[in-house]
Amino acid sequence: MLYNRHWDKQRVIDLFSVVDWMMTLPVWLETKIWQEMETIEEHKKMKYITSIERIGIAKGITQGITQGITQGIAKGRIEGESKLLKRLLERRFGALPAWATEKLSNASESALEAWGEAILTVPTLDEVFQTEATFRKSKDKAGKKSAE
Repeated sequence: MLYNRHWDKQRVIDLFSVVDWMMTLPVWLETKIWQEMETIEEHKKMKYITSIERIGIAKGITQGITQGITQGIAKGRIEGESKLLKRLLERRFGALPAWATEKLSNASESALEAWGEAILTVPTLDEVFQTEATFRKSKDKAGKKSAE
């Protein structure tokens, strides 16, 4: 009620200091008063959001969700490719050394594709992982030729 009469927070606190000095309220009433004051203060702090802002917020949330789903799908696809390639490499070359497992875990989609193709033709595990650089160079050359 005091806030409705345009009293500021400090003035209300000063009034309560005087009331506290003059009399002691029961704990339940004191608690109720402070809860109501906090509620009123929160309502006063809350900024009004226009319909345009609400639409913008909704669009932002939708965009964030869509982006998160897209990134999740891409990450899942890469993890799946990595897992399949690991199984194929183990089948062809036996247990993989730690360095190979590490490379698979941190690989890009293009590297996994290059290694997946290389596993069919190269004779050693080392050569599978060397094909990433070769694959990139051949893609770069193809890109430059199409640009010319």
